[in-house]
Amino acid sequence: MAIDRQKVEEVLEQVRPYLRFDGGDVELIDVSEDGTVYVRLMGACSGCSMSLWTLKGGVEARLKQAIPEVKEVVAVNLG
Repeated sequence: MAIDRQKVEEVLEQVRPYLRFDGGDVELIDVSEDGTVYVRLMGACSGCSMSLWTLKGGVEARLKQAIPEVKEVVAVNLG
């Protein structure tokens, strides 16, 4: 079952205020058929040492809670 891209955007809108409070943001890049959501962390989030925790503990956890079909969230700009 394909994940609704609009629903992913709606959930990201709920997360964005927390990221923006610390000078960061997140951009949706793609949603794959296998349940992987690709994002780009921006601003302060892109170079922060806590960016992986933000991605997995914040963004991914919230998306999985709201959309059970989401299997993983991957940041395209984290090496």
